[in-house]
Amino acid sequence: MNRPLSARAERRIHRIFQISLLLKAAHSVLEIAGGILLFAVSTDTVLRIVDRLTQDELSQDPHDRIANFLLHAARNLSVDAKSSAAFFLLSHGAVKLFLIVAVLRGKSWAYPAFMLALAGLIVYQTDQLLHVTSIGLAALTVLDAIVLVLTWHEYRFAILARRHAQKEEGTHVKRPTIESDP
Repeated sequence: MNRPLSARAERRIHRIFQISLLLKAAHSVLEIAGGILLFAVSTDTVLRIVDRLTQDELSQDPHDRIANFLLHAARNLSVDAKSSAAFFLLSHGAVKLFLIVAVLRGKSWAYPAFMLALAGLIVYQTDQLLHVTSIGLAALTVLDAIVLVLTWHEYRFAILARRHAQKEEGTHVKRPTIESDP
């Protein structure tokens, strides 16, 4: 049975939801910045930066997996691969940031769009995890799944709060509800 949560529990869930959206927004900004940087720098510059960043580590441990992976990836980075990665980061970050801002503003269309985008991202990341072991990607996928569940909960809460407010005009709703889009 779906028993309603206490007002205190709802406030706590809402706060966690807001924090998770802010974390996703920060991640989106980093993706956008990374995409812009990849567009702006040449493949030779990427190789020089990675070489400098891994030089000390490889002098201490020539078999360091992360440093060797980064160096190998930089050496084999083609212009097409760099452009594709830059476009992916830039577009992915921009779409997520746009949707997050719309959700934070309570736009009714944004919740389902954001949940759909997250679900697609989770599927893509899960597919990637089947081919490559990455603790960072696994953690990001778990965070995305948590944000998806929280977004679903918030969407349902906002719809119920809106219906309740419409029934009892003038009743104070403690959390923002979904705005009616014109």
